[in-house]
Amino acid sequence: MMTDSTIAFIGLGLIGGSIARGIKRANPDTTIMAYMRTRSRLEQAKTDGIVDVILDGIGEELRQCDLIFLCTPVEYNAQYLSSIRPYLKPGALLTDVGSTKTDIHEAVTRLGMEQVFVGGHPMAGSEKTGYENSTDHLLENAYYIITPTAASSDQDVERLVDVANTIGSIPIVLDYHYHDQVTAAISHLPHIVASSLVNLVKDSDGKDGMMKRLAAGGFKDITRIASSSPEMWEQICMTNRQNLAEMLRRYIASLSETLAQIEHANGQAIYQLFDSSRTYRSSFSEKSKGALTPDYSFTVDIVDEVGSISTLSVILASKGISIRNIGINHNREHGEGALRISFYDKDSMEAAWAQLAKYHYELIKNS
Repeated sequence: MMTDSTIAFIGLGLIGGSIARGIKRANPDTTIMAYMRTRSRLEQAKTDGIVDVILDGIGEELRQCDLIFLCTPVEYNAQYLSSIRPYLKPGALLTDVGSTKTDIHEAVTRLGMEQVFVGGHPMAGSEKTGYENSTDHLLENAYYIITPTAASSDQDVERLVDVANTIGSIPIVLDYHYHDQVTAAISHLPHIVASSLVNLVKDSDGKDGMMKRLAAGGFKDITRIASSSPEMWEQICMTNRQNLAEMLRRYIASLSETLAQIEHANGQAIYQLFDSSRTYRSSFSEKSKGALTPDYSFTVDIVDEVGSISTLSVILASKGISIRNIGINHNREHGEGALRISFYDKDSMEAAWAQLAKYHYELIKNS
């Protein structure tokens, strides 16, 4: 249970805003202060009842805070450490939400702030950024990595564990070096792969743009994260470049090996590539979000005609089921149905499935 009653956020974007919303939902009496350069978003957060005190900058009001979150881009978080330090009251704890940890932990050590800092990385997100896209449930069932310093007390680590539990996340305590090795492989490298694959298709497409026109289904799904903020991902890659470079070398080596097997028509090796990846992929847990929001969706095989979508929508609305997004898939690649519907949570998705099944719609689960 959280005991910190006054909390400040330096930066209030997608992740900071979602943490603040989650805390307010669970503990409405918590006093939340916030500072960011875009004043209009702070005003909106106050109107929403999420922020109680709008800060004009780093100053005296921070002395009231039990817990301070650094939620600015990763390269800026470390720069705030020295300016915040004079305003930390005894027992106050400083944390961050950056997706790379070595950079800020090294800055904390240089400044002698290891006793007042515990790193954090909530592993959830979206292609959309900013406070306006934050929700009080974005981090539910997402892993919340907690990275202590060499001088962090068990009590301070437990305070961040309590934050994670309060907002519905799954806390995991990791050494910060190991955290950066893991995220280089499962988060940072995939963004490079997705973006480079999109650019490969762009550069290889003919004048008729046929590749772009047919880029639906599987290609669109595996390159979804290429739509993320280029500024943010440049900073992430630069602050974890050593680990990322090592994973890139391994990936390039594996691609070179696959190329050789294809050139030598080694069907057995290619079969093994897909078989082993399928087996490993199938072992992944569906309960946690990992680094991106889970895809609570399925497709419906319906006739693409006037009224078909409105009829389906009325059926779901009659049971109070909210739809997050709905769209026609004109390309039926991989046996997908014509209409893809996504929901805010698993319960809504399952309720919608059951309701549409009663009306004998042909439903297809998305992998």
